[in-house]
Amino acid sequence: MDNKEFAKELEKRTKKFAVRIIRLSVKLPNTPEARVVRNQITKAGTSIGANYREANRARIKADFKNKISICESEASETQYWLEVIVELEWLSFDQAKYEYEECSELLATFQ
Repeated sequence: MDNKEFAKELEKRTKKFAVRIIRLSVKLPNTPEARVVRNQITKAGTSIGANYREANRARIKADFKNKISICESEASETQYWLEVIVELEWLSFDQAKYEYEECSELLATFQ
């Protein structure tokens, strides 16, 4: 797979991840605290793909590197919120396992 194909596949993958994070966030309780976490995880989890798409359209290398570092940061934050959700027992680890593992792989990709 060449770089262009890899980039296209990763764009699809990060968009799919964003959709899964939104679907996961809908399952959170409807309390003031959970709404804060829902907002945080949704913003971070959807930002990964948006910033990756922007990185692929960067005009200069420095811009690309900056967007990739944002992807890494947002993936790390998403993983944090998944851990919080599981620790609070708002969802079981099994309910968040796919998203957690995918987030770990995305984080490794962007590091």
